[in-house]
Amino acid sequence: MTNRFRALPLRSRLALLVATAVAIAVAAAASVCWLVVRSALVDSLDNALSSNRMAPRQALVFVDPSGQCRKAAPVGPDTNPFRSTIQLLDREGNSCVVLGEEPIEITDADLEVADGRSESSFHNATASSGEEYRVFTYPIEGYAGAVIVARPLSEVDDTLGDLTLVLALVAGAGVLGAGAAGAWVARAGLRPVDELTGAVEHVARTEDLSVRIPVDGEDEIARLSRSFNAMTAALASSRDLQQQLIADAGHELRTPLTSLRTNIELLARSEETGRAIPPDDRRALLASVKAQMTELAALIGDLQELSRPDAAAGTRVQVVALHEIVRSALDRARLRGPELEFTSDLAPWYVRGDEAALERALVNVLDNAVKFSPPGGGIDVGLRDGELTIRDHGPGIPPQDLPHVFERFWRSPSARSLPGSGLGLSIVARTVQQSGGSIVLAPAPGGGTRALIRLPGAATPPPATRP
Repeated sequence: MTNRFRALPLRSRLALLVATAVAIAVAAAASVCWLVVRSALVDSLDNALSSNRMAPRQALVFVDPSGQCRKAAPVGPDTNPFRSTIQLLDREGNSCVVLGEEPIEITDADLEVADGRSESSFHNATASSGEEYRVFTYPIEGYAGAVIVARPLSEVDDTLGDLTLVLALVAGAGVLGAGAAGAWVARAGLRPVDELTGAVEHVARTEDLSVRIPVDGEDEIARLSRSFNAMTAALASSRDLQQQLIADAGHELRTPLTSLRTNIELLARSEETGRAIPPDDRRALLASVKAQMTELAALIGDLQELSRPDAAAGTRVQVVALHEIVRSALDRARLRGPELEFTSDLAPWYVRGDEAALERALVNVLDNAVKFSPPGGGIDVGLRDGELTIRDHGPGIPPQDLPHVFERFWRSPSARSLPGSGLGLSIVARTVQQSGGSIVLAPAPGGGTRALIRLPGAATPPPATRP
């Protein structure tokens, strides 16, 4: 049954649930109404029986001098419209009908009233014909027994039957109306879900990520629509970035490959024609080939670094000593700029991150500082309270170029003649962000560029730091 219910469409399930809930509520209300009306009718019948008590002198008319009761004269339906039955009951349990056509069975409750153990009693009893009666038994003065007055329960049952029919019709109409209302509510309430489903199917069929769903309100459907729009926007942006990366990578790879092809064709033609290239030109060609292969290798390495997913990049996250990573990056930078003067002031600072990725990022920043520093210039490095500053004394970055420095493959006009892929600072920004930090490049006072890297500290230092 549960599997069949789950197999139904969501609209049908909602309509069925609404109809079931209304049916249960209507059934409960109808049952309570029926019980209340029945209790009120029985109370009304009891009041009628109690208010029509016979006076002692009226009851004793039906008792002869020997104590035996005698039946009253026959009465017509006009005289006894409620088909009442009156019996006299003595203490020995003997009874006789003084009014009515059929005797009522004697119960223990009647005997308790007749022998004085109870003052009165209301209860149900069966006549000799099998018909149910409502009975009121009470004692009278001057008679050693009790009077039993009874009226058929059909007075109550007939009214309850009519009420049951009315309640059944009303309940049935209510359930049908609730089912129709539930279907309408389900259709209206699920219209946004239909729109969302249509949009998802459209995206899956056409891969069109420009689809947006109108958002109206602040309910759960609106939140779902907002989330879907944000997801498609993020996917569209990611696809655009991916396409841009492929286009930029193809453009960047084309230049060194073209140069390599030209140089290799010159060398090959020299071998094929037997015309020797002058030694100096040959050495220059081979040096150019080597430089372009190095550039290609660096570009491919940068592309691999950028293509690595964030989850994979964070697999080696641990508490590391940032000051020691900076010191190691400085040692490598000194090898690339032996004519430059490096000054450093490094206070201990521990962070959570990938040690190799952080060192690569810092080497990239220092490489830029070395690249743009004039011969004999200086590079100042400082680390205090999680703020790492790297300042060079080069020409600086023009203000109009600052917003683009972290874009992939972007290179300022002044740097296009210098070696590099244009991916270094993109890798730096990504690595710093993965470690929970931020990086800013700004003009330095007095000239040059100042890089400010902020990284949050770790709760505890690592158990052992490298020498």
